[in-house]
Amino acid sequence: MSVTAVDAGNLLECDVSQTTDRGVINLQSNDFELFELKPQATIDLGYLTRKWKELQALTHPDKFTSSGDSAVRVAMQYSIRVNEAYQRLKSPLTRFGYLCELNGAPIEAERNTSMPLEFLSQQMQWREDLDEASTVSALEIIQSEVDQLKESLELECANTIDQKCDFAGAAKIVRSMMFVDRFQSDIDKKFDLLDRS
Repeated sequence: MSVTAVDAGNLLECDVSQTTDRGVINLQSNDFELFELKPQATIDLGYLTRKWKELQALTHPDKFTSSGDSAVRVAMQYSIRVNEAYQRLKSPLTRFGYLCELNGAPIEAERNTSMPLEFLSQQMQWREDLDEASTVSALEIIQSEVDQLKESLELECANTIDQKCDFAGAAKIVRSMMFVDRFQSDIDKKFDLLDRS
């Protein structure tokens, strides 16, 4: 679906459950369809950002103020949908999780917390190191290890999705990535704490 123009009439008249050839954004499209991207883990982030700006320009509510409140409300729906999709696709973690969900492999991080023993041991060691870290340089060492693991998990997950089409396997990796992401937040808090002292 190529999006070339959106006007208030199209926004108000269109049946959003169907793709039309009038340049109307289909609210029922998945995120990849919305951005005209192949549904895969590895995407062109430059293209994604350019497409997001294009879609935002087409759907921004301010563009429809002369068409009345109804057109502005509908444009707001479209604008919100475009922003949500962009935020989900630009982050590897959320993009990978979304692909797993689309392909019948829900992440279920709240219910499925099983992790490889080696990974859990690493997490426990990092927690101890983080608790004991009292200098910025000590935190930077932990940060470096976390960055390496994060990069490794992203590559492994992208390969598991794009090369192996193993979405259940990718869901397990996404759960590990979520652990690392939460730990990253704790590191950031500790950096802030040390900066203030």
